[in-house]
Amino acid sequence: MKAMSTAATGMLAQQLNVEVISNNIANMNTTGFKRSRAEFQDLLYQNIERVGANSSDAGTTVPSGIQVGVGVRASGIYRITEQGALSITGNQYDFAINGRGYFRIQMPDGTDAYTRAGSFQIDQTGQLVTPSGYIVQPNITVPEDNIDITVNEQGEVQAKLQGQTNPQVLGQLELVIFPNEVGLEAIGNNLLVETQASGAPAISTPGQPGYGTVLQGYLENSNVNPVSEITGMITAQRGYEMNSKVIQAADEMMSATNNLR
Repeated sequence: MKAMSTAATGMLAQQLNVEVISNNIANMNTTGFKRSRAEFQDLLYQNIERVGANSSDAGTTVPSGIQVGVGVRASGIYRITEQGALSITGNQYDFAINGRGYFRIQMPDGTDAYTRAGSFQIDQTGQLVTPSGYIVQPNITVPEDNIDITVNEQGEVQAKLQGQTNPQVLGQLELVIFPNEVGLEAIGNNLLVETQASGAPAISTPGQPGYGTVLQGYLENSNVNPVSEITGMITAQRGYEMNSKVIQAADEMMSATNNLR
């Protein structure tokens, strides 16, 4: 009886679905987090009677045939890159991207990573870094005697220094876009890395065609919708329960067969 193994694949699929939803809910307050969605495909079919096979010597054919499916499998976990709501923080080192793009971050091994979470800080040398201490690229160093730091929508960083009337330009923030943002690989700490599926990064200044702008004193919230996630979890739980009922029914049918006298 194939129903037992078929329902088992359904239970595994709904288990994965709940795991994805639980990660979304766990990160509902994570800055710049993008929710994910599990996607599934049906497995191969067993052809007991093939569609279109000859049913007689007169040339008649079987219109529908008999195909029995053997279950479901996960085909991928899709990241939804829809922009989250922007919240004002007032912190001069908080930056949100309004539109497409990622900040470029230099990892300790010299490679680049990318993030939408612009909750930056400065380290002991005045460099603009992530909360984990990774350097924001291009490198921007804030002088110790600064009075105020301002960043315009085009990403130009300026500092007002003591004893100076005109602000000093410290550097230029850049944004990175990819042909396929979904193909980026998440490595934790709000960071993503390039893969073959994402395509090569394209770097430009904020505000250019196809790129977003930078807002100082704002952060991008997670795009997780708690109501939708809870609804999806309930649906997945019910699907898991129904598949378990199928296994129970198949077991009872096999038991009845074994008890025939």
